[in-house]
Amino acid sequence: MSDTLKTRKALCTTAAISALSLFSVGASAADLNIASWGGAYQKAQSEALFVPAAKALNMDVKQSTYNGMSDVRLQVQTGAVTLDIVASGSGSAARAGAEGLLEPLDYSVIDVSHFYPTMKSKFCVGGDVFSNVFAWNTDKYGKDGQPGPKTWADFWDVKKFPGKRAYRGGVAGSLEPALMADGVPPDQVYAVLSSKGGIERAINKIRQLKPNIAVWWTSGAQHAQLMKDGEVDMATGWNGRFDDIAKHGAKVTYSFDQGLLDYDCFAIPKGAPHKDAAMKFLAEISKAQYQASLTRYITYGPTNKDAYEGGLISDAVAKTLPSSPANAAKQIPLDIEWYEQFEKQAAALYQDMMLE
Repeated sequence: MSDTLKTRKALCTTAAISALSLFSVGASAADLNIASWGGAYQKAQSEALFVPAAKALNMDVKQSTYNGMSDVRLQVQTGAVTLDIVASGSGSAARAGAEGLLEPLDYSVIDVSHFYPTMKSKFCVGGDVFSNVFAWNTDKYGKDGQPGPKTWADFWDVKKFPGKRAYRGGVAGSLEPALMADGVPPDQVYAVLSSKGGIERAINKIRQLKPNIAVWWTSGAQHAQLMKDGEVDMATGWNGRFDDIAKHGAKVTYSFDQGLLDYDCFAIPKGAPHKDAAMKFLAEISKAQYQASLTRYITYGPTNKDAYEGGLISDAVAKTLPSSPANAAKQIPLDIEWYEQFEKQAAALYQDMMLE
């Protein structure tokens, strides 16, 4: 899932332009060309969103995979834009939009009136919601009637819950848990992070835990494998990854308490050849019935709150989804605007701390 959000280095310009030229020939006959990250995630998108929406709109939709916003940047910079819609992480889309790589979305066409208010932006409309949480080994914690860890303070409490930790090797979603572990109420986290010394306070808290951090993970596949193999006893990460390994027998669980709600979204590259059709397509897949359908394939929640109404999602399934009203109430939304303003500064300080 979100490990696929990492932007890989672009191919050399000459080779990439050649590849784009070849690709554009194949895409010319389609009404829309949509790129996502492949694998089980894109298969779910295809079954729940792309294929049924194309049928409803009588569009010919071509699907492809891509390497993230580096591909979009290359297409826009070379004037060889073939992609009409791309899947993206919310943060990546915000940065790409600020760079001028994306079209502003027309929300008079795309109805987001029933969306969670934080699940859309000028350049990207939310497609699904996931949570940044921490998971723990159920063979080690919470046995024999003993309480297991629940809060970020517990994650930091190596006396009450001794063992190895894994923590993200990047700043996104890493500072907020540290402040909550340090006693900051969830609804004040971003105010503190925005204040003088707030970033340093969070990093100092992580520095305290550093002797117990066995691995600084860099992908969802990695943090899931660490927990599955028992290499660490607790790990931060994405709920869907932990659900997947638990489904295959791993002794792992997590809680949505104090989680960070984030979302994947869809964007339109600047100069997309079928921009108007892309707007209509995004309007279609933003409807509640499509987002509800996606939950049959992955444990990521809808951004459209109406998907939880009218029996579109069963109560049993809703209990497992990050954006269900009950679970969303336990969490805070990741603040994209904070990252736009402070991420560069915070990332530099974070890397310095890791390298100490």
